[in-house]
Amino acid sequence: MTDSTARAPAFDVQRIRADFPLLSRQVHGKPLVYFDNANTSQKPRQVIEAVDRHYREHNANVARAVHQLGEEATSAYEGARDALARFVNAPSRNEVVLTSGTTHAVNLVAYSYALPMLKPGDAILTTVMEHHANIVPWQLVATRSGATVKAAPIDERGELLVERYIEMLTPEVKLACVTHVSNVLGTVNPVREIARACRKRGIPLLVDGSQAVPHRPVDVQALGCDFYVVTGHKMLAPTGTGMLWAKKEHLDAMPPFFGGGEMIREVKFSGTTFADPPHKFEAGTPNIAGFAGMAAAIDYYRTLGFDAIRRHEAALLEYATARLREIPGLRIIGEAADKEPVISFLLDGAQATDLATLLDLQGVAVRSGHHCAHPLMQFYGVPATLRASLAFYNTLEEVDAFVAALLKVRKLLM
Repeated sequence: MTDSTARAPAFDVQRIRADFPLLSRQVHGKPLVYFDNANTSQKPRQVIEAVDRHYREHNANVARAVHQLGEEATSAYEGARDALARFVNAPSRNEVVLTSGTTHAVNLVAYSYALPMLKPGDAILTTVMEHHANIVPWQLVATRSGATVKAAPIDERGELLVERYIEMLTPEVKLACVTHVSNVLGTVNPVREIARACRKRGIPLLVDGSQAVPHRPVDVQALGCDFYVVTGHKMLAPTGTGMLWAKKEHLDAMPPFFGGGEMIREVKFSGTTFADPPHKFEAGTPNIAGFAGMAAAIDYYRTLGFDAIRRHEAALLEYATARLREIPGLRIIGEAADKEPVISFLLDGAQATDLATLLDLQGVAVRSGHHCAHPLMQFYGVPATLRASLAFYNTLEEVDAFVAALLKVRKLLM
């Protein structure tokens, strides 16, 4: 299967690519093939222009001035909250806490929700396939509280053993966590089924949506989870942006995690009263320009539509998987029945880092290493993998260029 043009889906990817300035550059004298989207996505000009426009025309701090610029900055910042609430179908904009990313959001839940209620003998349940951001914060609060962290297993295909996960929802589990989509395997987990099991047992569920929102529509009400965390830089938005969505009853009960300006109602040396959620969790000056860009990113997704995005990315994944299987000695890590366009693999006789370095010289950007998922690497018995992660602005022709480069590099290493 090598005729990429015969399989091109009905998607005007060339018009879309024109919106992404970086995709037109060369690397080491070769046209860039950017297959590191699970790490960070490229940004369309609409997002870049939104950030630029903020600094050129609206730069001021939020909620601290009655002058025109301050009102405009506040409007842009709060507009991003509204956009995110619609993006994940939150019941209320006040359930959306703006954060610097998923790591910030998970730590907020760990220290503000989990730590105050954990005690010795309690447990937090996560999975073997999680990113470190959905493991390490739980270990930190578990150490401080005397609780433990348990990890549900997966199978060789990279699919969560859901029945085992549910069996592990024992009475000592006070919080359950799961990634919506694995950053290494692309596996899509059955979040609704897991959430139903958690609700039956009265266990709150946190879902890491970092790798889901760039590829599929998310409805937190339909999913039935308690917390959903998102990072902006993987979904076309600037770095330093993200979101925690949480049910109102949780946010009302959670104490502030950071203290400072903007999250207070009144400060006295005898004590401080805090603002209502979500603002009591947003101390200090935020990344205002970044969130203006995030709102523009959400608009961009809305314009394209996830139906079209998913059709194109499914064709990319199918084609790329088939082409990689043609390469002798190549082993794909993770072949779940339901997955997003992420392919991790190994090549006999070659180290992942060496492959990535040589591919870079051919203009191909892929990721090598443990992908912030040490437990998953340990499960597969490997120190690292090479990861090609695709996005809607990638093409079948780029897949061909990637495979040609990989074959060339393979000859050099054999």
